[in-house]
Parts: sequence; structure tokens; C-alpha cells
Amino acid sequence: MSKVVLITGATSGMGELSAKLLADSGYIVYAGSRDTGATGSSAGNIKNIYIDVTKTSTIKDAVATIIKNEGKIDVLVNNAGYGLLATLEDGTDEEIFNQFDVNVFGVIKTTREVLPYMREAKSGVIINLSSFLGKMGLPLLSHYNASKYAVEGITDSLRFETLPFGIRVHSVEAGLFGTNFVKKGLVANAQTTSENSPYKEIVSHFVPIVAKAINEGPSAQPIADAIKMIIEDENAPIAVPVGAEAVTFVPLRKELSDEAFESKIKTTFGI
Repeated sequence: MSKVVLITGATSGMGELSAKLLADSGYIVYAGSRDTGATGSSAGNIKNIYIDVTKTSTIKDAVATIIKNEGKIDVLVNNAGYGLLATLEDGTDEEIFNQFDVNVFGVIKTTREVLPYMREAKSGVIINLSSFLGKMGLPLLSHYNASKYAVEGITDSLRFETLPFGIRVHSVEAGLFGTNFVKKGLVANAQTTSENSPYKEIVSHFVPIVAKAINEGPSAQPIADAIKMIIEDENAPIAVPVGAEAVTFVPLRKELSDEAFESKIKTTFGI
């Protein structure tokens, strides 16, 4: 019997590639989308389902639909997310809340809804899409950094809670890949990007670095490959760094002192 997978934010980028790879591998994949027009449509093993992780009712409805149709959810991939580009000083209350509403509260609420069924089955895999920025900071991304640090904390704590029920919990710590993230997943604070910003110098230096890395970066296929590996390998690492930045900086964060690591970051990014 095919395993059933729910992926949030699965209509573009990493989520879309992961949905396709798993579907092609024989999994039944429910691809979560905020696009109500996609609800109920399907192509092969991919079934589009409406789920907006900022709206609890849609999470409940989506999970209930999957359970009604399939009787189980074997794998949850918490992929939905976006990034706020802003200095800590400039971030508005609304921007701060939205950043955490999607990247953190969405992970908690979707996982919360799926857990009872995995607990009852005494099996399951939960994969949280994190980032190398859940292990280190960069300028203009403090809110995004904080949200990914939170995802790492959720993952580490949840692993202990689900241990008695045979449920595995992992994170994929992604580097920078060539996706639609800048166009569809990055929100820039108007004050931070203003010509009058006191942070203008660091904005003009750093933003092009990040934009180029994402717009011209490599395919995100390795993320999909890592998700498939975690599902199929019961001994998969707790956290899997994927991509040049993650593979480089995550191990360094463990090896160097805080001061030495910060010095390395400054040198690498010209800060």
C-alpha cells in the first residue's frame, strides 16, 4: 500500500519538486496550495489540496479530507514559508507576525493536526524545511533567522515527544537554491529598502548577494532528494544540510567558537 504524504507550499520551488519526485516514486502526494482553484484537482499520484497554514480551519479541513480519502497520513513535509527582508529596527508588527505565522505557527498547527493519526498508527515521518539560517545569522534577515531558529527548536523538542510513538522528526537545512523565492517568497520592508534608510550601505551590498544566489542558484532538486532519503532511511540524520551554504556553514558553526565563526561570516560576505 502506497505511503501518503502531505506537503505544504507544494506548488512551486522545493515543494513542487519534492511532490513530483515522491509521486514519481509511487507515493500518494497531497500537494498543499493556497490557491483555491487547485483544490481537488489531481495528476497521477499528485492530488492538489487547499491549505493555507495561516488559517487553522483550512489545515483541519485538509487533514480531514486526506484521512477520509486515504485513512492515514504517513509523512508530513512542512515546506510552506517565506522570508522578510528587513532590519530589526524597521520590521512592522504586521511583518513580524506574518513571518512567524507562516514559518513557525504554520509548522506547529499543521503538525498538531497530523500527530493524532500518526500516534494512533505508531509510525510516521515529519520533515521540517529549515535553513542554514536556522544555525547562523545574516544582516537584514533577523526575523527570518529567528523563525528558522524556532523551527530547529521545534524539531529538536518534538523528536523527544514523539519517540514513544515511533514517529521520526527531521529538519532539512537548506542553502540558497534557484527558486521563485525572491519573486514569490520574499517580502521587503519599504523603510529598509528606502533611499533614506540609515542602513542603505549594507542593503546595497548585501541584497544583491542574496538575490543573485537565489535567482541564479542551482536547482533545488537536492532538497527533494534529501526529503525522499529521510522518508526511506530510518537511520537518516536528525538534521540534513543541503546546498553549498548549508554544507559549508552548518559544520563550521559546530567547530568554531562564536567569535571565530562570526569573523568567518564577515569575511565571506564582506560585512
